[in-house]
Amino acid sequence: MAAPSTLSTAQGREIAYHWTEGAGAPVVFLGGYKSDMTGTKATHLEAWARARGRAFLRFDYSGHGQSSGRFEDGTIGQWAQDAQAVIIAVCAGRAPLLIGSSMGGWIALLCIRNLPEVAGFVGIAAAPDFTEDGFWAGFDDAQKAQLEAEGQVLLPSGYGDPYVVTKALIEDGRQNLVLRSPMALPFPVRLFQGTEDTAVAWEVPLRLMSHASCDDMRLTFVKNVDHSFSTPACLDLVTRAVEEIAPL
Repeated sequence: MAAPSTLSTAQGREIAYHWTEGAGAPVVFLGGYKSDMTGTKATHLEAWARARGRAFLRFDYSGHGQSSGRFEDGTIGQWAQDAQAVIIAVCAGRAPLLIGSSMGGWIALLCIRNLPEVAGFVGIAAAPDFTEDGFWAGFDDAQKAQLEAEGQVLLPSGYGDPYVVTKALIEDGRQNLVLRSPMALPFPVRLFQGTEDTAVAWEVPLRLMSHASCDDMRLTFVKNVDHSFSTPACLDLVTRAVEEIAPL
């Protein structure tokens, strides 16, 4: 596999990315919390885009994968800065179609606020505001006290190593919440959610739908599918959504 390209951000972080040159609105994959750009969804989408001659971008946030920094030092705001920087630099003025998986859905919604134009948004088990509504809301008094005293708590992830949840992540997340104020999404939006997802509650995409202003927004629940949303049938749903929103 070819080595990734790198982008130096204004904050001094080195962001690793892979860019596939092609036609149409650049399809940009934004991964989840503690995931990286070598995952099933990112690589499948890249192969799909390449086979069709579509432009495609995948990348690692700082502290993830092949980018610089430690995961424990990252925050939602920093990762949104990373995403916005690489999208603006690499897509070079072309309106992107953003695919946000889990945390990547929140990051995409933050980028949408600042990008000059967006062609569309596809959310895969999108998890806006999860640091507040998921982590913090689920902490008991002992965990909240530990976070205050030690600056972090460990949570089981279901994907190997536990999640390190820092006080900085929680506090920064509160400065970047997107479901507390009006949100305009003036482009097609497609949301997907598995009914067996134990990481993101099914109420989250419904809340996003009711919260956002959008003339073309659809939510699809897929029975017996978990948070990974990576079966061939699920991946086909995602690529068909891209083709519907932004055909070549």
